[in-house]
Amino acid sequence: MTERDNATFSGGERWSIEGALTIDSAARVFAASRDASLPSSGTVALDRVHIVDSAAVALLLAWKRRAADEGKKLAFIGIPPSLAALAALYGVEELLATDGAGQRAVAA
Repeated sequence: MTERDNATFSGGERWSIEGALTIDSAARVFAASRDASLPSSGTVALDRVHIVDSAAVALLLAWKRRAADEGKKLAFIGIPPSLAALAALYGVEELLATDGAGQRAVAA
């Protein structure tokens, strides 16, 4: 298991992000994720993220782009309402979908 800042990339199975995902942390989280395989389950959990800014939206888009480039699916579960609102503000809300549990998800 690799844990850096507020991100856990466990054996490539599932990624979990917690705490703040802002301009102060997103670059470090992105850099740490580059060393990890995309999660084999295709799941990135965001339910423990409590503070976001536009850097969080950029990070999700970068991960979606990476998944598409690698021909893999990627879903973000537990998207905080503030992050969903930012995605809507930037006109990328169509990237948000609802998974079977009723949580907000972004799928590649």
